[in-house]
Amino acid sequence: MSQLIINSILYSFLGIAILVVSFILLEILTPKHNLRKEILENKNVALAILAGTFMLSVAIIIASAIH
Repeated sequence: MSQLIINSILYSFLGIAILVVSFILLEILTPKHNLRKEILENKNVALAILAGTFMLSVAIIIASAIH
């Protein structure tokens, strides 16, 4: 039972790390546009929705790959 909990925690951290790396990669691939600045300072709602759906999509892919 404890091995299952440890595996779940390990896979959770692995999934979060992959999600963060993919978001950083997206920031690197779009050098002209700073996503954080556009969303937080310029209040770009469309970009916020796009970034949210990107992160949700990557999270779904990671979750299905882990299980």
